[in-house]
Amino acid sequence: MRKIIIAGVAATALVGAGGVASAAPDRAPRPPRPTEVRPALPAGQNNPSIANGVAVGSAVATYTASGLGPVAANPSAPAGSPERYVDFPGGTLPPGVTLTEAQAINALKAINENLKAQGLTARDVISMRAYLSNPPGADTADFAGWNRAYRQFYANTDLSTGKPVDVPLGTAAPAPPMMVNPARPARVTIEIENLPVNGWLVEVEVVAAFRQR
Repeated sequence: MRKIIIAGVAATALVGAGGVASAAPDRAPRPPRPTEVRPALPAGQNNPSIANGVAVGSAVATYTASGLGPVAANPSAPAGSPERYVDFPGGTLPPGVTLTEAQAINALKAINENLKAQGLTARDVISMRAYLSNPPGADTADFAGWNRAYRQFYANTDLSTGKPVDVPLGTAAPAPPMMVNPARPARVTIEIENLPVNGWLVEVEVVAAFRQR
């Protein structure tokens, strides 16, 4: 039996490569133009983590990256263990970094490579679905660790200034993100009982838009 907990949902609509959070419209917005990708961002926030939704025009081609998890980057750890999928040097976690956080960073790097092979980047991501499994001995998934890892690659600029926003890694003081990226996808995070690879705590699927450059 599979347990599913939805931690956060945003309707299907997007994140621009730099835009400003807009106030709630007085009337329904117009449909997107054929080649337009238009974010619907929460009003009154300079650094929201996700979009309320992303409107995509009918002529915009999209690419779906299959669910990817972390790479087995730590051969010194037992096969099938969560530690196997930690890619910090020597498999040593920085202070306060959780296994879920470390695996999420690993998985998001894998997503970047997947997108790069298609001529895309994390800035082109318009929606994301993340699946989290409970760390060993934990009663629930580590949503906080996942969100810290997510901010290393997404939603880490101030919408009013365009400048990067420092983010924490584990319990360290906030510092420049691993990748500056204004994109705020429509996103859902789900806790499930099992993932397809022994040792995985994180699996991520994204949809990216081929936007006109």
